[in-house]
Amino acid sequence: MVSDTLTTQAPEGALSFAMVAGEVSGDLLAALLIEGLQQRWPQAQGKGIGGPAMQARGFVAQWPYEKLAVRGYFEVLRHYREIVGIRKQLREQLIAQPPDVFIGVDAPDFNLDLEAALREKGIPTVHFVCPSIWAWRPERIEKIRRSVDHMLCIFPFEEALLRGQGVDATYVGHPLAPVIPMHPDRAAARQQLGLDADRPVVALLPGSRRSEIDQLAVRFVQAAQRMLEQKPALQFVLPAVPALHADVQAAVQQAGGLKNLVLLKGQSHAALTACDVTLIASGTATLEAALFKCPMVIGYHMNALSWAIMRRKKLQPWVGLPNILAQDFVVPELLQSDCTPERLAQETLQWLDDPQRVAQVQQQFETMHQTLIRPTAQLATHAIEKVLGR
Repeated sequence: MVSDTLTTQAPEGALSFAMVAGEVSGDLLAALLIEGLQQRWPQAQGKGIGGPAMQARGFVAQWPYEKLAVRGYFEVLRHYREIVGIRKQLREQLIAQPPDVFIGVDAPDFNLDLEAALREKGIPTVHFVCPSIWAWRPERIEKIRRSVDHMLCIFPFEEALLRGQGVDATYVGHPLAPVIPMHPDRAAARQQLGLDADRPVVALLPGSRRSEIDQLAVRFVQAAQRMLEQKPALQFVLPAVPALHADVQAAVQQAGGLKNLVLLKGQSHAALTACDVTLIASGTATLEAALFKCPMVIGYHMNALSWAIMRRKKLQPWVGLPNILAQDFVVPELLQSDCTPERLAQETLQWLDDPQRVAQVQQQFETMHQTLIRPTAQLATHAIEKVLGR
Protein backbone atom coordinates (compact mmCIF):
# COMPACT_ATOMS: atom_id res chain seq x y z
CA MET A 1 0.00 0.00 0.00
CA VAL A 2 1.25 3.50 -0.80
CA SER A 3 2.01 5.54 2.32
CA ASP A 4 0.12 8.70 3.19
CA THR A 5 3.49 10.46 3.06
CA LEU A 6 3.21 10.41 -0.74
CA THR A 7 1.23 13.62 -0.55
CA THR A 8 4.00 15.46 1.30
CA GLN A 9 4.93 18.58 -0.65
CA ALA A 10 7.95 20.86 -0.40
CA PRO A 11 7.24 24.48 0.64
CA GLU A 12 6.40 26.73 -2.27
CA GLY A 13 9.56 27.72 -4.16
CA ALA A 14 11.69 25.06 -2.43
CA LEU A 15 13.39 22.26 -4.35
CA SER A 16 11.40 19.04 -4.42
CA PHE A 17 13.31 15.93 -5.40
CA ALA A 18 12.56 12.25 -5.66
CA MET A 19 15.28 9.70 -5.08
CA VAL A 20 15.71 5.93 -5.14
CA ALA A 21 18.60 4.11 -3.44
CA GLY A 22 18.53 0.33 -3.41
CA GLU A 23 21.06 -0.87 -0.82
CA VAL A 24 23.28 0.15 2.09
CA SER A 25 25.99 1.74 -0.05
CA GLY A 26 23.38 3.62 -2.08
CA ASP A 27 21.79 4.91 1.14
CA LEU A 28 25.16 6.35 2.23
CA LEU A 29 25.89 7.86 -1.19
CA ALA A 30 22.42 9.39 -1.38
CA ALA A 31 22.73 10.83 2.14
CA LEU A 32 25.89 12.70 1.16
CA LEU A 33 24.16 14.04 -1.94
CA ILE A 34 21.12 15.16 0.10
CA GLU A 35 23.45 17.18 2.33
CA GLY A 36 24.73 19.04 -0.75
CA LEU A 37 21.22 19.72 -2.02
CA GLN A 38 20.13 21.04 1.37
CA GLN A 39 23.13 23.35 1.58
CA ARG A 40 22.12 24.85 -1.78
CA TRP A 41 18.36 24.71 -1.13
CA PRO A 42 17.83 24.66 2.68
CA GLN A 43 14.13 23.80 2.40
CA ALA A 44 14.64 21.01 -0.14
CA GLN A 45 12.46 17.98 0.49
CA GLY A 46 12.86 14.51 -0.93
CA LYS A 47 10.89 11.28 -1.02
CA GLY A 48 11.05 7.87 -2.64
CA ILE A 49 13.00 4.75 -1.65
CA GLY A 50 15.88 4.90 0.80
CA GLY A 51 17.37 3.94 4.12
CA PRO A 52 18.22 5.29 7.57
CA ALA A 53 21.08 7.58 6.49
CA MET A 54 18.75 9.34 4.03
CA GLN A 55 15.92 9.50 6.55
CA ALA A 56 18.24 11.07 9.12
CA ARG A 57 18.51 14.00 6.69
CA GLY A 58 14.76 14.47 6.39
CA PHE A 59 14.14 12.17 3.42
CA VAL A 60 10.71 10.49 3.37
CA ALA A 61 11.29 6.79 2.61
CA GLN A 62 8.04 5.47 1.18
CA TRP A 63 9.63 2.02 0.87
CA PRO A 64 12.81 0.76 2.60
CA TYR A 65 15.81 0.17 0.37
CA GLU A 66 15.87 -3.53 1.40
CA LYS A 67 13.00 -4.09 -1.04
CA LEU A 68 15.44 -3.57 -3.91
CA ALA A 69 18.57 -5.12 -2.37
CA VAL A 70 18.59 -8.23 -4.56
CA ARG A 71 21.50 -9.33 -6.77
CA GLY A 72 21.60 -12.01 -9.48
CA TYR A 73 19.17 -12.93 -12.23
CA PHE A 74 17.61 -15.88 -10.41
CA GLU A 75 17.25 -13.92 -7.19
CA VAL A 76 15.62 -10.97 -8.96
CA LEU A 77 13.12 -13.31 -10.64
CA ARG A 78 11.94 -14.47 -7.22
CA HIS A 79 11.12 -10.89 -6.22
CA TYR A 80 10.23 -9.60 -9.68
CA ARG A 81 6.51 -8.98 -9.19
CA GLU A 82 6.98 -7.07 -5.94
CA ILE A 83 9.79 -4.92 -7.36
CA VAL A 84 7.87 -4.11 -10.54
CA GLY A 85 4.81 -3.28 -8.47
CA ILE A 86 6.78 -0.83 -6.34
CA ARG A 87 8.23 0.83 -9.43
CA LYS A 88 4.78 1.16 -11.01
CA GLN A 89 3.32 2.79 -7.87
CA LEU A 90 6.25 5.18 -7.57
CA ARG A 91 6.16 6.09 -11.28
CA GLU A 92 2.44 6.86 -11.19
CA GLN A 93 2.79 8.94 -8.04
CA LEU A 94 5.72 10.97 -9.42
CA ILE A 95 3.97 11.63 -12.71
CA ALA A 96 0.88 12.79 -10.80
CA GLN A 97 2.97 14.99 -8.47
CA PRO A 98 6.12 15.80 -10.46
CA PRO A 99 9.24 16.62 -8.46
CA ASP A 100 11.68 19.23 -9.74
CA VAL A 101 14.18 16.44 -10.38
CA PHE A 102 14.46 12.68 -10.00
CA ILE A 103 17.80 11.28 -8.84
CA GLY A 104 18.42 7.57 -9.18
CA VAL A 105 21.24 6.40 -6.92
CA ASP A 106 22.84 3.26 -8.32
CA ALA A 107 20.27 0.35 -8.62
CA PRO A 108 20.35 0.73 -12.44
CA ASP A 109 18.02 -2.19 -13.19
CA PHE A 110 15.30 -0.44 -11.20
CA ASN A 111 16.18 3.19 -11.80
CA LEU A 112 16.94 3.40 -15.52
CA ASP A 113 13.49 2.18 -16.57
CA LEU A 114 11.87 4.51 -14.05
CA GLU A 115 14.01 7.41 -15.26
CA ALA A 116 13.06 6.75 -18.89
CA ALA A 117 9.35 6.91 -18.03
CA LEU A 118 9.75 10.10 -15.99
CA ARG A 119 11.97 11.81 -18.56
CA GLU A 120 9.38 11.08 -21.23
CA LYS A 121 6.93 13.09 -19.11
CA GLY A 122 9.32 16.04 -18.88
CA ILE A 123 10.75 15.35 -15.43
CA PRO A 124 14.53 15.99 -15.36
CA THR A 125 16.51 12.88 -14.45
CA VAL A 126 19.95 12.53 -12.91
CA HIS A 127 21.69 9.23 -12.21
CA PHE A 128 24.32 9.02 -9.49
CA VAL A 129 26.96 6.30 -10.05
CA CYS A 130 27.47 5.24 -13.63
CA PRO A 131 26.51 1.62 -14.30
CA SER A 132 29.66 -0.36 -14.98
CA ILE A 133 29.25 -0.42 -18.77
CA TRP A 134 33.06 -0.52 -18.93
CA ALA A 135 33.06 -3.86 -17.10
CA TRP A 136 29.99 -5.65 -18.41
CA ARG A 137 26.65 -5.14 -20.19
CA PRO A 138 27.79 -2.45 -22.68
CA GLU A 139 24.29 -2.56 -24.23
CA ARG A 140 23.17 -0.41 -21.30
CA ILE A 141 24.58 2.71 -22.96
CA GLU A 142 21.52 3.04 -25.20
CA LYS A 143 19.22 2.78 -22.20
CA ILE A 144 21.31 5.40 -20.39
CA ARG A 145 21.01 7.79 -23.36
CA ARG A 146 17.24 7.34 -23.30
CA SER A 147 16.84 7.59 -19.53
CA VAL A 148 19.31 10.10 -18.12
CA ASP A 149 19.66 13.86 -18.55
CA HIS A 150 22.92 13.88 -16.61
CA MET A 151 25.18 11.18 -15.15
CA LEU A 152 27.20 11.82 -12.00
CA CYS A 153 30.36 9.70 -12.20
CA ILE A 154 32.44 8.52 -9.25
CA PHE A 155 35.44 7.32 -11.26
CA PRO A 156 37.59 9.67 -13.35
CA PHE A 157 37.58 7.70 -16.62
CA GLU A 158 33.79 7.52 -16.84
CA GLU A 159 33.05 11.15 -17.78
CA ALA A 160 34.94 11.05 -21.11
CA LEU A 161 33.57 7.59 -21.89
CA LEU A 162 29.96 8.76 -21.46
CA ARG A 163 30.42 12.08 -23.25
CA GLY A 164 31.87 10.12 -26.15
CA GLN A 165 28.60 8.19 -26.25
CA GLY A 166 26.43 11.34 -26.21
CA VAL A 167 25.56 11.35 -22.49
CA ASP A 168 26.13 14.49 -20.40
CA ALA A 169 28.29 13.55 -17.43
CA THR A 170 30.34 15.03 -14.60
CA TYR A 171 33.10 13.36 -12.61
CA VAL A 172 32.30 14.22 -8.99
CA GLY A 173 34.79 11.97 -7.22
CA HIS A 174 33.84 9.23 -4.83
CA PRO A 175 31.74 10.63 -1.96
CA LEU A 176 33.42 8.42 0.61
CA ALA A 177 36.97 9.37 -0.35
CA PRO A 178 37.01 12.69 1.58
CA VAL A 179 35.18 11.11 4.52
CA ILE A 180 37.56 8.19 5.06
CA PRO A 181 40.89 9.29 6.59
CA MET A 182 44.00 8.79 4.49
CA HIS A 183 45.64 7.03 7.45
CA PRO A 184 42.95 5.33 9.58
CA ASP A 185 43.55 4.93 13.33
CA ARG A 186 43.68 1.17 13.77
CA ALA A 187 44.45 1.23 17.49
CA ALA A 188 41.45 3.44 18.26
CA ALA A 189 39.12 1.24 16.16
CA ARG A 190 40.30 -1.89 17.97
CA GLN A 191 39.71 -0.26 21.33
CA GLN A 192 36.24 0.85 20.20
CA LEU A 193 35.33 -2.71 19.16
CA GLY A 194 36.86 -4.39 22.21
CA LEU A 195 39.59 -6.15 20.20
CA ASP A 196 43.06 -7.02 21.48
CA ALA A 197 45.52 -4.45 20.15
CA ASP A 198 48.35 -6.98 19.74
CA ARG A 199 46.61 -9.87 17.97
CA PRO A 200 45.85 -9.93 14.22
CA VAL A 201 42.29 -9.14 13.13
CA VAL A 202 40.40 -10.45 10.09
CA ALA A 203 37.20 -8.67 9.05
CA LEU A 204 34.52 -10.83 7.44
CA LEU A 205 32.16 -8.91 5.13
CA PRO A 206 29.85 -11.36 3.36
CA GLY A 207 27.66 -8.66 1.77
CA SER A 208 24.69 -6.43 2.49
CA ARG A 209 21.98 -8.32 0.58
CA ARG A 210 20.06 -11.34 1.85
CA SER A 211 21.03 -13.31 -1.27
CA GLU A 212 24.72 -12.60 -0.52
CA ILE A 213 24.35 -13.68 3.11
CA ASP A 214 22.67 -16.88 1.91
CA GLN A 215 25.53 -17.64 -0.48
CA LEU A 216 28.58 -16.33 1.36
CA ALA A 217 28.18 -16.06 5.14
CA VAL A 218 28.63 -19.76 5.90
CA ARG A 219 31.57 -20.00 3.46
CA PHE A 220 33.28 -17.04 5.07
CA VAL A 221 32.80 -18.40 8.60
CA GLN A 222 34.08 -21.82 7.50
CA ALA A 223 37.11 -20.10 5.98
CA ALA A 224 37.67 -18.30 9.29
CA GLN A 225 37.51 -21.63 11.15
CA ARG A 226 40.32 -22.95 8.91
CA MET A 227 42.38 -19.80 9.50
CA LEU A 228 41.97 -20.24 13.25
CA GLU A 229 43.33 -23.79 13.04
CA GLN A 230 46.59 -22.38 11.64
CA LYS A 231 46.68 -19.14 13.68
CA PRO A 232 44.83 -19.62 17.00
CA ALA A 233 45.50 -16.01 18.05
CA LEU A 234 43.38 -14.58 15.23
CA GLN A 235 40.46 -12.31 16.07
CA PHE A 236 37.47 -11.93 13.75
CA VAL A 237 35.01 -9.10 13.36
CA LEU A 238 31.84 -9.43 11.29
CA PRO A 239 29.76 -6.26 10.71
CA ALA A 240 26.22 -7.24 9.72
CA VAL A 241 23.70 -4.91 8.14
CA PRO A 242 21.25 -4.28 11.03
CA ALA A 243 18.25 -5.57 9.05
CA LEU A 244 20.12 -8.84 8.36
CA HIS A 245 21.83 -9.26 11.73
CA ALA A 246 19.65 -12.25 12.66
CA ASP A 247 20.35 -13.91 9.29
CA VAL A 248 24.09 -13.50 9.79
CA GLN A 249 23.85 -14.79 13.34
CA ALA A 250 21.99 -17.86 12.06
CA ALA A 251 24.64 -18.44 9.39
CA VAL A 252 27.40 -18.36 12.02
CA GLN A 253 25.50 -20.95 14.05
CA GLN A 254 24.87 -23.05 10.94
CA ALA A 255 28.61 -23.11 10.25
CA GLY A 256 29.25 -24.39 13.77
CA GLY A 257 30.15 -21.11 15.44
CA LEU A 258 33.44 -19.24 15.47
CA LYS A 259 35.78 -18.56 18.37
CA ASN A 260 37.18 -15.06 18.83
CA LEU A 261 34.35 -13.54 16.78
CA VAL A 262 32.88 -10.09 17.42
CA LEU A 263 29.54 -9.83 15.59
CA LEU A 264 28.47 -6.23 15.04
CA LYS A 265 25.30 -4.45 14.00
CA GLY A 266 26.59 -2.18 11.26
CA GLN A 267 29.97 -0.50 11.96
CA SER A 268 31.58 -1.83 8.77
CA HIS A 269 33.91 1.17 8.64
CA ALA A 270 35.12 0.51 12.19
CA ALA A 271 35.72 -3.14 11.25
CA LEU A 272 37.71 -2.18 8.14
CA THR A 273 39.76 0.32 10.17
CA ALA A 274 40.54 -2.25 12.86
CA CYS A 275 41.49 -5.22 10.71
CA ASP A 276 44.77 -6.40 9.21
CA VAL A 277 42.98 -8.02 6.25
CA THR A 278 39.39 -8.51 5.12
CA LEU A 279 37.60 -11.36 3.44
CA ILE A 280 34.96 -9.46 1.53
CA ALA A 281 32.11 -9.90 -0.94
CA SER A 282 32.56 -8.36 -4.38
CA GLY A 283 30.76 -5.03 -4.60
CA THR A 284 30.99 -1.42 -3.47
CA ALA A 285 32.43 -2.45 -0.11
CA THR A 286 35.67 -3.54 -1.81
CA LEU A 287 36.37 0.08 -2.74
CA GLU A 288 35.62 1.15 0.84
CA ALA A 289 38.14 -1.45 2.01
CA ALA A 290 40.72 -0.02 -0.40
CA LEU A 291 40.07 3.49 0.94
CA PHE A 292 40.75 2.14 4.43
CA LYS A 293 44.07 0.76 3.01
CA CYS A 294 42.90 -2.73 3.89
CA PRO A 295 44.43 -5.77 2.12
CA MET A 296 41.64 -8.04 1.00
CA VAL A 297 40.51 -11.26 -0.59
CA ILE A 298 37.39 -10.80 -2.71
CA GLY A 299 34.98 -13.73 -2.72
CA TYR A 300 31.69 -14.19 -4.51
CA HIS A 301 29.24 -17.01 -5.15
CA MET A 302 25.76 -16.86 -6.61
CA ASN A 303 23.05 -19.02 -8.13
CA ALA A 304 24.51 -21.07 -11.01
CA LEU A 305 22.13 -19.61 -13.62
CA SER A 306 22.90 -16.04 -12.56
CA TRP A 307 26.63 -16.78 -12.71
CA ALA A 308 26.40 -18.30 -16.20
CA ILE A 309 24.58 -15.22 -17.53
CA MET A 310 26.86 -12.68 -15.84
CA ARG A 311 30.06 -14.44 -16.89
CA ARG A 312 29.07 -14.21 -20.56
CA LYS A 313 28.49 -10.46 -20.27
CA LYS A 314 31.74 -9.64 -18.44
CA LEU A 315 34.12 -7.42 -20.46
CA GLN A 316 37.14 -7.31 -18.13
CA PRO A 317 39.07 -9.98 -16.28
CA TRP A 318 38.38 -8.29 -12.93
CA VAL A 319 35.19 -7.88 -10.88
CA GLY A 320 36.59 -6.15 -7.78
CA LEU A 321 36.62 -2.35 -7.96
CA PRO A 322 40.20 -2.01 -6.63
CA ASN A 323 41.41 -4.33 -9.38
CA ILE A 324 39.35 -2.57 -12.05
CA LEU A 325 40.73 0.83 -11.04
CA ALA A 326 44.28 -0.55 -10.95
CA GLN A 327 43.71 -2.56 -14.15
CA ASP A 328 45.53 -5.41 -12.44
CA PHE A 329 44.97 -8.18 -9.92
CA VAL A 330 46.32 -6.24 -6.94
CA VAL A 331 44.10 -8.36 -4.66
CA PRO A 332 42.89 -11.95 -5.16
CA GLU A 333 39.41 -12.70 -6.53
CA LEU A 334 37.87 -16.09 -5.74
CA LEU A 335 34.64 -16.45 -7.66
CA GLN A 336 32.05 -19.21 -7.88
CA SER A 337 33.84 -22.61 -7.95
CA ASP A 338 37.00 -21.00 -6.56
CA CYS A 339 35.05 -19.50 -3.65
CA THR A 340 35.67 -22.40 -1.26
CA PRO A 341 36.47 -22.12 2.45
CA GLU A 342 39.88 -23.68 1.84
CA ARG A 343 40.92 -21.24 -0.91
CA LEU A 344 39.45 -18.24 0.93
CA ALA A 345 41.40 -19.16 4.08
CA GLN A 346 44.64 -19.79 2.18
CA GLU A 347 44.59 -16.48 0.30
CA THR A 348 43.63 -14.48 3.39
CA LEU A 349 46.41 -15.97 5.52
CA GLN A 350 48.98 -15.14 2.83
CA TRP A 351 48.42 -11.43 3.49
CA LEU A 352 49.21 -11.94 7.19
CA ASP A 353 52.49 -13.67 6.32
CA ASP A 354 53.78 -11.09 3.80
CA PRO A 355 54.24 -7.58 5.28
CA GLN A 356 56.13 -6.37 2.20
CA ARG A 357 53.16 -7.24 -0.04
CA VAL A 358 50.83 -5.50 2.44
CA ALA A 359 52.92 -2.32 2.35
CA GLN A 360 52.95 -2.36 -1.45
CA VAL A 361 49.16 -2.69 -1.82
CA GLN A 362 48.55 -0.05 0.85
CA GLN A 363 50.66 2.41 -1.16
CA GLN A 364 48.60 1.60 -4.26
CA PHE A 365 45.41 2.17 -2.28
CA GLU A 366 46.68 5.52 -0.99
CA THR A 367 47.35 6.71 -4.56
CA MET A 368 43.88 5.50 -5.56
CA HIS A 369 42.36 7.36 -2.61
CA GLN A 370 44.01 10.66 -3.58
CA THR A 371 42.65 10.34 -7.13
CA LEU A 372 39.08 9.89 -5.89
CA ILE A 373 38.94 12.92 -3.56
CA ARG A 374 36.82 15.71 -5.00
CA PRO A 375 34.17 18.03 -3.44
CA THR A 376 31.51 15.50 -4.45
CA ALA A 377 28.40 17.05 -2.91
CA GLN A 378 29.17 20.50 -4.33
CA LEU A 379 30.07 19.22 -7.82
CA ALA A 380 26.96 17.03 -7.91
CA THR A 381 24.72 19.87 -6.72
CA HIS A 382 26.19 22.22 -9.33
CA ALA A 383 25.52 19.66 -12.07
CA ILE A 384 21.92 19.22 -10.87
CA GLU A 385 21.47 22.98 -10.78
CA LYS A 386 22.50 23.17 -14.45
CA VAL A 387 20.03 20.42 -15.32
CA LEU A 388 17.27 22.38 -13.58
CA GLY A 389 18.30 25.69 -15.11
CA ARG A 390 17.72 27.25 -11.66
